[in-house]
Amino acid sequence: MGRQNLAKPYQIAVVAVGAAALALSLLGFRVESLDARFVLIVILTAATSSRFTIQIPRASTNITVADTFIFLTLLLYGPEAAVVLAAIEGTCSGLRASRRKLTVLFNTASNACATFLTANIVRFVFGDVPGLSGATPYSSVLALVCTMALAQYITNTTIVSVAHAYKTNQPVWQTWTHHYLWSSITYVVGALVAGFVVRFGDAVGVYSLLVTVPVISIIYFTYHKYLEDIKRTAAQAEAAERGRAEQAERHVEELSRYVAELEGARAELQASKEHFRHAAFHDSLTGLPNRALLRNHLQLALGRARRNDDQFFAVLFLDLDRFKNINDSLGHGAGDQLLMAIARRIEGVLRPMDTVARLGGDEYAVLLDALVAETDAINFAERLQIELMKPFSLGGHEVYITASIGIALSTNGYDDPENLLRDADTAMYRAKEKGKARCELFDKLMHARAVALLQLENDLRRAIERQEFQVYYQPIVALETEKIVGFEALVRWRHPTRGFVPPDEFIPIAEETGLVAEIDQWVLRESCRQVGEWHNLSPVNRPLTLSANLSSRELTHTDLIDRIKRTLAETSFDPRCLKLEITESAVMDNAEAAAAVLARLRELGVRLSIDDFGTGYSSLSYLHRFPVTTLKIDRSFIGRMSEDTEKFEIVRTIMTLASNLGMDVVAEGVETHRQLAQLKLLKCEFGQGYLFSKPVDAETAAALLARQVAGRKLFSSRVTGDLVIPPATTYIN
Repeated sequence: MGRQNLAKPYQIAVVAVGAAALALSLLGFRVESLDARFVLIVILTAATSSRFTIQIPRASTNITVADTFIFLTLLLYGPEAAVVLAAIEGTCSGLRASRRKLTVLFNTASNACATFLTANIVRFVFGDVPGLSGATPYSSVLALVCTMALAQYITNTTIVSVAHAYKTNQPVWQTWTHHYLWSSITYVVGALVAGFVVRFGDAVGVYSLLVTVPVISIIYFTYHKYLEDIKRTAAQAEAAERGRAEQAERHVEELSRYVAELEGARAELQASKEHFRHAAFHDSLTGLPNRALLRNHLQLALGRARRNDDQFFAVLFLDLDRFKNINDSLGHGAGDQLLMAIARRIEGVLRPMDTVARLGGDEYAVLLDALVAETDAINFAERLQIELMKPFSLGGHEVYITASIGIALSTNGYDDPENLLRDADTAMYRAKEKGKARCELFDKLMHARAVALLQLENDLRRAIERQEFQVYYQPIVALETEKIVGFEALVRWRHPTRGFVPPDEFIPIAEETGLVAEIDQWVLRESCRQVGEWHNLSPVNRPLTLSANLSSRELTHTDLIDRIKRTLAETSFDPRCLKLEITESAVMDNAEAAAAVLARLRELGVRLSIDDFGTGYSSLSYLHRFPVTTLKIDRSFIGRMSEDTEKFEIVRTIMTLASNLGMDVVAEGVETHRQLAQLKLLKCEFGQGYLFSKPVDAETAAALLARQVAGRKLFSSRVTGDLVIPPATTYIN
């Protein structure tokens, strides 16, 4: 299309140059030198310019006789008269060929330009013309004729072939050789005839011009007959060739069909190959590149970075926050729509050299290539988070989503794409740990921490196989009688080289890897067996209760109910003595599903407790829907209750709420006699904490029970100083 756009401007330019050439010629035109011969030449030119033409075979070129008269005028009357006649001839032939003004003007101008250049070339080489006479040597005449023919041929065909090439969007040289190469004969013949007439004009006289008519006619009809013979011969050859081809076609018809079938099969195979190739390197849901294709792009980017120290790139690992809630609430179909919409939104903020890939699930990766500064990657991540925070419309629902993003820079000296993705993934998890909906840049300390966590995870898996876990028991005391009424089972890990590993260090890893379900199952079985053996040591007229934690991951397991039933049956443990503790966040992340599971647990006779109450959602609108029997007040409120009036009011409010809902209350973290006295005055039923006992192994716990059976107290009850209980606060709306 670029060449075709140049066609019209080129024609206009030629028209302008032709007009200038014609104007210069008219200024130098000597009217007094004209005679009857010139008038006769003009008439013959206008009459024969495009009427007598010969079509060259296999080309779109026509041979005319008009150039003979233009050459004749150049030799007899000089360059100015020749240019004027060329313009007249161009106008006449243009009007017969087309009614478009630009085409007619271009035809006129191209003739004028070509003749103007030819005349000036002849003038430069041979001096002023006309200059031929009967005394002019034949060698001079031949040289003049050849120069004139060659100049007119080259200039005219060049001007026209350029225009033709622009219109057809073809190369100029190809256009000239195909359409205008063979037209040289018309210029040579025309120049020879004109030279002959002028050379012998003095001898023949004024009417010698009439000789040109039969000469031209003879040339025309002879060449026309010659071309007809060529056409007839070509037609006969083509007919014979066609007959042979038809005969050969009949012999190979069956073979052709077979070849066609093979070609068709190949084209199916090719389409399948392309389909499977695309499927191998692209995600089927979003159409984005997959991990394999991204890895190829990363390998290329690493190669460019190694060759150029100034060039670096970044990899962003993106994971959606709480995407599971979308699937659970709106269904997997809506989740798939969201994944596709997120893919399109990420593509919308990328530069042409960047790549986004879906790694699986709700994880995406972005390759930011050719960065200038490290801040470019951070700025892009922040801009991407802003885009993703805008609402998505999914089947009539307006959905909001955030993403945690980890960033790894190529400047850290990578040689493997997987290491880049690994470190970006590590940084992403760091972003989630810090609260989600943020981005984190990977550094060496983060890598060391990741290696340590990986080692801890491997050790944790082996700990299950080697039975390195141990159940510790913390007594739960009836505050009124100060007697042990139950125990909370707590898991402890005795590492073979590190000793005891803190629970807050390995429990999050166990939850993330899914090992927590297996650990919790073992703890429940072991503690049910152990506490069942202690029932006869209970210091009160009821069996001991056992409190065990139920993780949020376990709450979603489909076989949870069956596993608990099986454990109770295997240990012969009374389900009414079992309290399963769930955090507020575990039930509120998916309240509807949690309510159904908790209801089935209550049907077994198991009692349910909300752990760390007051630190999570504390959604009172949902609390009454759960079949909860106990609230455990978090230690953060109990520990500051004595000196912080606000914390005391929170404890009093929870006590009132539990009483109204018919629930028991257990106060965690009771460490001082003063806290115990305050809880007693608030009518709190149960407590646990270091005031009574820290978590101990089974042997020590049995000794505590035996001590109480013997009538000995666990601790001495005494309060130092006056105990003041502030009055209840009244809130006025």
